[in-house]
Amino acid sequence: MNFESTQLNQDTYQSLFKALLKPRLIENKMLVLLRQGKISKWFAGIGQEAISVGLTSVLQEDEYILPMHRNLGVFTTRKVPLDRLFTQWQGKASGFTKGRDRSFHFGTQDYKIVGMISHLGPQLGVADGIALAHQLKKEKKLTAVFTGEGGTSEGDFHEALNVASVWSLPVLFCVENNAYGLSTPTSEQYNCEHIAHRGKGYGMEAHIIDGNNIVEVYEKVNEIAQSVRENPRPVLLEFKTFRRRGHEEASGTKYVPDELMKHWEEKDPIANFQDFLLKEKLISKEEIKAIEKEIKVEIDENLKLAFDEAPIEANLETELNDVYQAYEHEVFEPSTETSEKRFVDAISDGLKQSMQQHEDLVVMGQDVAEYGGVFKITDGFVEEFGKERVRNTPICESAIVSASMGLSIKGIKSVMEMQFGDFVTSGFNPIVNYLAKVHYRWNQNADVVVRMPCGAGVGAGPFHSQTNEAWFTKTPGLKVVYPAFPSDAKGLLIASINDPNPVMFFEHKALYRSIREEVPENYYSIPLGKAKQLKEGNQLSIITFGAGVHWALDFAEKHPEISFDIIDLRTLCPLDEEAIFASVKRTGKVIVLQEDTSFGGVASDISALITENCFEHLDGPIQRVSSLPTPVPFAGQLEEQFLAKSRLEEVVNHLLAY
Repeated sequence: MNFESTQLNQDTYQSLFKALLKPRLIENKMLVLLRQGKISKWFAGIGQEAISVGLTSVLQEDEYILPMHRNLGVFTTRKVPLDRLFTQWQGKASGFTKGRDRSFHFGTQDYKIVGMISHLGPQLGVADGIALAHQLKKEKKLTAVFTGEGGTSEGDFHEALNVASVWSLPVLFCVENNAYGLSTPTSEQYNCEHIAHRGKGYGMEAHIIDGNNIVEVYEKVNEIAQSVRENPRPVLLEFKTFRRRGHEEASGTKYVPDELMKHWEEKDPIANFQDFLLKEKLISKEEIKAIEKEIKVEIDENLKLAFDEAPIEANLETELNDVYQAYEHEVFEPSTETSEKRFVDAISDGLKQSMQQHEDLVVMGQDVAEYGGVFKITDGFVEEFGKERVRNTPICESAIVSASMGLSIKGIKSVMEMQFGDFVTSGFNPIVNYLAKVHYRWNQNADVVVRMPCGAGVGAGPFHSQTNEAWFTKTPGLKVVYPAFPSDAKGLLIASINDPNPVMFFEHKALYRSIREEVPENYYSIPLGKAKQLKEGNQLSIITFGAGVHWALDFAEKHPEISFDIIDLRTLCPLDEEAIFASVKRTGKVIVLQEDTSFGGVASDISALITENCFEHLDGPIQRVSSLPTPVPFAGQLEEQFLAKSRLEEVVNHLLAY
């Protein structure tokens, strides 16, 4: 390895050596502690330190880095306090996740580090979002994100690179090609010679760098970083290196041929760099010993602090309260000035007024710009707000959800439109594993609203008609909103955007142009978690939401002889249990009506809650009225038979006669 440079002076050489040595000595200590049973797991980056240290050394302190398991050098070079790292790994309260996650699954705004999740791909899209925020704020900054060669096999890698290239985002995509994904060699991961060659397919600059040569990493990345700050664009960096320990220590390395291991041991980034420094008299053996001693003392002192800290104490209130960022609803009262609006127009108004209220709010989705979205919610938005804030996206739901998360990390709100709620499956992972868990894990909120045009009754068939709210009501950390009327839709959308937590906002397509009412003209909000009583009666409660509200009201209008108590939930999470229980206690008989299929639906949980809390008030069995347990059919006759609406009368009569 050639470490000679005309750019580096003796002080820089020595500081790089010290920065390299620190993570190595920490890792050596961790392997001892692992054998002693004092930590539970370790992902060793021994032999790969030059990549983390070299890159972090040239990035500015306020530029974000998104590291992986084996990037300890990112944390040490950013000078993250060792006692907090050690308590993090021991699951103690002063760690970054309060004992809720392990190893490097955390982030810290204090050091502009955004930690990984085990589902590797989404962090690439998160980097896109952070870089987009730099772009929107006109900041000459970049974002660096790590992945391994195995992670490049995931669809998120393609999505994130494609979005970054299309949008010219200042992201360094850093691939640590360390030859094995756990035990799977690169020959079974990809079939091109170099991962960097993929850059051409994305119209993206790409470089191959010797990841074991600290000087090459430092100089090349520094040159590229300076260029990217001035000329924003994504760059793909493939760092050639090797993982000399197991994927994690329990995995071992028996699958690695001895000669391959020996080859990479001879290319050790620290030993070779040290030999060069000694040979060139840039450092002495005595100075090396002094540096080692200083680092070991620091490690031991901080380990003592970590070990001396008492084990974490479970606190129920703390755990429950940290799922969401605390937020007190800000009341914006509706005006007396109203006009008749369709459901679709009320949503458009709420979104437009929110963009006027929040000057950096970004709307993203397929065809949302000039075309105005397939339902024309954002028609005319580009003319008022510009294409920077109303962004057409490639067809890549996962990357855009992740990018929304990245915007939130930089303090920017976003609304993402799923063109159809059914397509959320393509973005499911970052919603349920990143957005939903990020505040609980490391106190970072996800200020994201995902709009979900949903529902049957419009002859759209199996892939454009689902109402899949139950996938999200059972995921702690998400809020789920499902309005039935235009005025509610506008006020609840505004409240959802103001709420700093992730919200899944369901909009029933069959209501878009069929339901009209007087809607306040001004910017107003309706608090989440508050149901609405639409009819007060004493014979039968119908608890419902979305299109089910209109089915219930239509049925009640046709049967004035029945005294119905009808509750529109409006919000499914948080759920207004008080309103549900009050209704059941008024009537003693209850139907929970939903458009979704029955098993595992929201109605099942509401039924269980009623049983647990109102059993003694019931005068008959709780009845769920749901759609057939089939995919949503296309033909009108089949769809009519499928929908819960067709069974409502039968169940009402059965329950009244009970």
